[in-house]
Amino acid sequence: MNLSCENLGWSVRGQSIVDGVTLEVREGETLGLIGPNGSGKSTLLKMLAGIQRPMRGKVMLGQRSLGDLPQREVARGIALVEQQADTADRITVRDAVELGRTPWLSALRPWSEDDSRIVARALDAVEMTAFDGRPWHTLSGGERQRVHIARALAQEPRILLLDEPTNHLDIHHQLSILDLVRKLPTTNVVALHDLNQAMECDRIALMHRGHLVALGMPEEVLTSDRLRRVFAVSARVMIDPDDGRRLFRFHRLEQMS
Repeated sequence: MNLSCENLGWSVRGQSIVDGVTLEVREGETLGLIGPNGSGKSTLLKMLAGIQRPMRGKVMLGQRSLGDLPQREVARGIALVEQQADTADRITVRDAVELGRTPWLSALRPWSEDDSRIVARALDAVEMTAFDGRPWHTLSGGERQRVHIARALAQEPRILLLDEPTNHLDIHHQLSILDLVRKLPTTNVVALHDLNQAMECDRIALMHRGHLVALGMPEEVLTSDRLRRVFAVSARVMIDPDDGRRLFRFHRLEQMS
């Protein structure tokens, strides 16, 4: 199932936050969404998830407009992990992850052993099984982030949207979460700040001042000229001698040229 948008726009007090964004996320790919702070990444993700209704344009899930679909149906297809996602304090880790099953439950379809197995798999995927009985308020920021991702996995979406999922995580869990996302049987859109991590995505979408300014393979998008214009940095490309992968070393520019 493809996720796409056409001429998407959102403004606040006359200031464009997202302006004229058109793109199609390919089924099964991991698309990295990058750009400076304030470039519109989080707002775009919320509109793609159906949480924020566009002021202009439309989002399509397959051949159907997201705005025409019931919220329960949207939630069965798309899950969003936000940067500052919150959860009530008086619950356990397992309780929080079980919330991901909500779109699939009803009076005619109550909780079952299948739901318990799905929750257990989600906790295991983010290495939080041993924490399942811990109260939410005792978790660190990184642990909470991993639980939010587990809750999204428990939702069993076909499309997973993640807004800077590696925030608050140590380097081990940053790498493990990104490796997990790449291996999931889902279509993924991941907002990232680390451009070296973004290089591991199938394609990259670059946002700047609310506009989509480039979309393509990482090496096509992250050119020296574009990095200079968008991020105000110079970049030196190095090759990892162990695996031949390209890595960036950045230097701040005193002024944008």
